[in-house]
Amino acid sequence: MEELMNFLKENPTFYFATVDGYLPRVRPFGFAMVYRDRLYFAIGKHKAAYKQLLDNTNIEVCTANDKGEWVRVQGTVDFDNSAEAREKAFEIAPSLRQIYNAESGLELGMVYMDRISARLFSMTGENRELVRQGL
Repeated sequence: MEELMNFLKENPTFYFATVDGYLPRVRPFGFAMVYRDRLYFAIGKHKAAYKQLLDNTNIEVCTANDKGEWVRVQGTVDFDNSAEAREKAFEIAPSLRQIYNAESGLELGMVYMDRISARLFSMTGENRELVRQGL
């Protein structure tokens, strides 16, 4: 999990794919954290991505570096509505608190991958498993 998180930190814009009905939906994301030994993402509860996850918990995340390597993370998510998870996200990324607060009326949703497979790939055709949990 540490190697996966390091890759995400080194390549801070990653692409987060959900399912909307039967269509894929992909958008850039920039926040992930490891909390309680799980990979967490923070998503505004007002956003389409959060609503899509309520209907279908399958996700895929992908990012690449400038060395011709990329990570693909596949699995399902579960929801963590605890104040502790949100506070950890605010601690790591204080700018989130400026967006998600009582004044704005926007609420931060926290999801974590409960089934996860993460692999590192390269342009040379090599690939190796980084994380496998709950599968």
